Amino acid sequence: MTVQNLDTDITCRRMLESDLPAAHQLSQAVRWPHRLEDWQFVHRLGDGFVAERNGEVIGTAMCWSHGSDYASLGMIIVSPEAQGKGIGRGLMESILDLIGERNTLLFATPAGQPLYERLGFKAIGTVHQHQGTVVQPEIVAPPSGERIRPVGMNDRAKLIELAAGGTGMPRAMVLNALLQVAEGVVIDSSGELTGFALMRRFGHGYVIGPVVAPDPERAKAMISYLLEARADSFVRIDVHDSGQLSPWLQELGLLQVDSVVGMVRGEAPVPAFGLQQFAIINQALG
Repeated sequence: MTVQNLDTDITCRRMLESDLPAAHQLSQAVRWPHRLEDWQFVHRLGDGFVAERNGEVIGTAMCWSHGSDYASLGMIIVSPEAQGKGIGRGLMESILDLIGERNTLLFATPAGQPLYERLGFKAIGTVHQHQGTVVQPEIVAPPSGERIRPVGMNDRAKLIELAAGGTGMPRAMVLNALLQVAEGVVIDSSGELTGFALMRRFGHGYVIGPVVAPDPERAKAMISYLLEARADSFVRIDVHDSGQLSPWLQELGLLQVDSVVGMVRGEAPVPAFGLQQFAIINQALG
């Protein structure tokens, strides 16, 4: 599909796998850390559009479905030299037409928030980006009678259930993809899993997320376990402000370098009682 967009030399069309090297270069131009492999991962799970001028990709936007009722948006970039020409809005309108009536989530930078508000999105929370190298993390023990262990081959169904409970959205597609590329741990209480955390290669090193747990202390226990496994490596983790993990992460040496605003168009999903997603997968998939 090709749609004329504003200037006659700019078109908006569906994103192809062959566009990913150009999309990666575009993200480098705006100083995003994503590797080509990170683009390939999110593209396999979603759909998107590119804005193109004279054969050159100058803008991107992507979306992902989470069941029949929810979707998320991300990877929204416009080349610095092409900003201010309505390209971002054109890409957003194309994506929103594709999504249809689904309740839609995104994370907004301060620069992008006014556009999203005009398109019907409202703020619902804040996510803080932390990153750095932890030399010797302080290990947080789980509650008495519980243990932290690596994710096992038979844990998949329970992790999908916990992920859905922590976000209020179906997560089977995303979790199945993550478990192919991530390592992780669970909290095991006499055979009952009450939380999990995953870590995978991303950007300049590793990223931790999602982290789903009943409370901050169990979330800290799993995060500290993963950090110990990657001591002296560069690690990023994006956490919800409501989870109150930022001060602890700062103390560990994972400095807060940015914050984004969570927004929704429609109704926000409601997590299961007693369960919370403390760290997101990334700012595209939530």
